Amino acid sequence: MHATQAAISSRISALELELGVKLFERGPRDITLTQDGTKALPYAEQIVQISRTMLESVGDRKKIGGILRLGAIEVVIHTWLLELLKRIREEYPSLTLELTSDTSANLSAQVSSGHLDAALLSTPVNGADVDNAMLGSFPMSWIGSPGLGISTQILTEAQLAAFQIVSFPRHSRPHAYITGLFSAAGENQVQINCFSSAAAISKLVVDGFGIAAVPTAFVQHEIENGQLHVLQVAHRIPTFPIVVSYRRSPDSFLPESIARLARAIMIDFSLQHGPAYALVPEGDSSASGNDISASL
Repeated sequence: MHATQAAISSRISALELELGVKLFERGPRDITLTQDGTKALPYAEQIVQISRTMLESVGDRKKIGGILRLGAIEVVIHTWLLELLKRIREEYPSLTLELTSDTSANLSAQVSSGHLDAALLSTPVNGADVDNAMLGSFPMSWIGSPGLGISTQILTEAQLAAFQIVSFPRHSRPHAYITGLFSAAGENQVQINCFSSAAAISKLVVDGFGIAAVPTAFVQHEIENGQLHVLQVAHRIPTFPIVVSYRRSPDSFLPESIARLARAIMIDFSLQHGPAYALVPEGDSSASGNDISASL
């Protein structure tokens, strides 16, 4: 709330004095609503909601200040996050941004705990006070260095397992796909090396350390300049979903606005680069082939 505890207590006391009733029961460790407080709560929420609606409809966004705490996974940072930040800066020039880059699991925990206002990640955040919106997904590919000499053949799971596998962290979606793939094929001796940095994964594969399954858009430049080749495999590769999650409250119009901007940026990215690099939900784009239902 960008206010000290003393300031909040003072505002509560002033409101109780004005209404002539006690709104909160204060215990040694917690605070709860009284019966009158419970009655007052829906009216207070309506007031905040009306204020938010008015700001969205007629307010000058250029005057909206404060801090927006935004989290993002590396795949988003290295693809279209810059365009989102530019759009936010255009619409909210007085807003201060705090950006956190981390894994989906850690970002999810920070949204749940209230340490982040919104996050761009690969899995929805559970919680009664959190909203999630599917933005789309990134198709994934197996990639390897041209020096390996395997880019022209269709590779089986056994042939893939002969190489060092470079993977996202344990419990991530790509890691779950890789472990499930080799387990189903009976390739129990495969070496899967986990790294929390997507940039490190790309660098290791470019340098020939091993092969990896990553969102194709993340290594688009390396593929186009010949540093990496897309490997042909005999199985279907799932897509990498992108979700925007934000805490829901009566005054959450700013995170909701950022979520809408993120959806628009994802659509633009898909239209610009095509379905080989980005997919959006049906109805969000006129681009053909943008079906992500299989990824969910």
